[in-house]
Amino acid sequence: MKLPVEYLCLVRNVCSPKMANVLVVITLLLIFSIHASSQPKDNISAEQTWFQVPVLKGKAVNPLLRIKITTAANTEILLNSLTLSLKGSTKISDIARIQVYFTKSDSTAGRWSGFENAQLLGESSIIKNSIVISGKAPLLAGPNYIWVSCQLNTNANLLHFISARCEELAFDHSKIIPQVTNQQIKQRLGIAVRQHNQDNVHTYRIPGLTTSTKGTLLAVYDVRRESGRDLQGHMDIGLSRSHDQGNTWDPMQIVLDMKTFGGLPEKFNGVSDACILSDDKTGTLYIAGLWMHGVLNDQGEWIEGLNENSDVWNHQWRNRGSQPGFGIKETAQFLVIKSEDDGKTWGEPVNLTSMCKQEEWWLWAPAPGHGITLRDGTLVFPTQGRDKNGTPFSNITFSKDGGKNWETSVPADSGSTTECSVVQLSNGDLMLNMRANENKYIKDEHNGRAIAVTSNLGKSWENHASSRSLLPESVCMAALHRFKRKGSKESLLLFSNPNSKYKRNFMTIKASADDGMSWPEENWVLLDEWPSYGYSSITSIDKKHVGILYEGSGSQMVFQKIPLKSFLKK
Repeated sequence: MKLPVEYLCLVRNVCSPKMANVLVVITLLLIFSIHASSQPKDNISAEQTWFQVPVLKGKAVNPLLRIKITTAANTEILLNSLTLSLKGSTKISDIARIQVYFTKSDSTAGRWSGFENAQLLGESSIIKNSIVISGKAPLLAGPNYIWVSCQLNTNANLLHFISARCEELAFDHSKIIPQVTNQQIKQRLGIAVRQHNQDNVHTYRIPGLTTSTKGTLLAVYDVRRESGRDLQGHMDIGLSRSHDQGNTWDPMQIVLDMKTFGGLPEKFNGVSDACILSDDKTGTLYIAGLWMHGVLNDQGEWIEGLNENSDVWNHQWRNRGSQPGFGIKETAQFLVIKSEDDGKTWGEPVNLTSMCKQEEWWLWAPAPGHGITLRDGTLVFPTQGRDKNGTPFSNITFSKDGGKNWETSVPADSGSTTECSVVQLSNGDLMLNMRANENKYIKDEHNGRAIAVTSNLGKSWENHASSRSLLPESVCMAALHRFKRKGSKESLLLFSNPNSKYKRNFMTIKASADDGMSWPEENWVLLDEWPSYGYSSITSIDKKHVGILYEGSGSQMVFQKIPLKSFLKK
């Protein structure tokens, strides 16, 4: 082991020869001690890995880091404790409890799945910058896994970050410092708005999010009571409201439920795919949803005699699950409800099917997410459907008289597109950002969201320059939102989706300052790298913050609050 020449020269210049020799020996001993303490002992090695996943209020367990310990020993070795550092966290008082779990298996290949088969090694509710967690973990030959987790306090600030690092692992006869496999990540906080089996509901899906004129956040979603399956099924539209910018949420309201209409069980009167719209001129709120009454078989014939014991199933996008016509036994129905008291109560549903659907279309339906109010007060829902040949399309549906009458545009794209989001651009045109179904098979540079613009409320459309190239997708719903910048006439476009061509993972928000012509990588914010269903909806909270509701890896409905400055690095 050699010391740097510069160090030896410095010591000899400032010390006597005898003292210089003493200092050199002491330095070598210290370096050897530090080096030895960090080396594997007893054929043990360890590495720690961080993942960009949100830490959620309302969940008892949130993964912070994973430690992989590998041993080649022929006998069992005990891990006795580990030392954690929380240095770098915004405020450690956000944390209520730290837990450490041990498992031999890592079948999820790095993705935490709830620790169903993990053993609690130890925990602490005394939160300090440095914490020692003690507990006996018997390590066998090969890889062993330690997960560090936390539970947040209810008053934890959604703008804060949590940072955790393992400083030391203590075994029977040795101590080691885990090596790092990637750059340490500071994890954003969020809140689990809806979770699997909460309120006896099997699955919550399909988020929509908007902000009322009073500043209330309103989140809508499918309440899929018996399974995670799409329509047809026993499902309603649920609503959660927040009065403090998403930090807490009121109990769930059921706002659109067709119950046992027509004498059929609720599982044959499902409502799904909510889209919420705030009239920014009047304060009135609208929710659109798609209702299916009964079941059409694969030939498009309505099935008679359904009862609680019937197990037939079909849905609006499959085979002939919705057909030409207007009647409830012919085609899925487009319903709208409204609230004039900031979402506290809602009126009876109004059926727009005969008003707006072309009779030959197989389907006309809301596109989930949120609608918009144009500068002249026109209300616009993003919508979708299937044409006379059953081919999927995307379009818009609008009202110029405050929601009394509605009109539907022509399809925006000649390809097979479905779930879409709409914004008004700086020049007043509308942009429609669409799920392009052919991307299921296209994984090269031509993979990308379909994007079209109109200057005449959808009487005609033009493909945008960025269409099918700039925003990659794994064929999933996505969100597009216009954020008005404080003190500026300019606006920022925000887009969120799983940022992958292959899987629904890497949930990311991207920002564009040039009306969607470019989405620079420095303006991206990665929220959740692990797989999920991947749907999302974005809203402006105030002039400095954006809110997003999405289907995350840790909860079926995740809300996070992100500062605008996170997207603008300049």
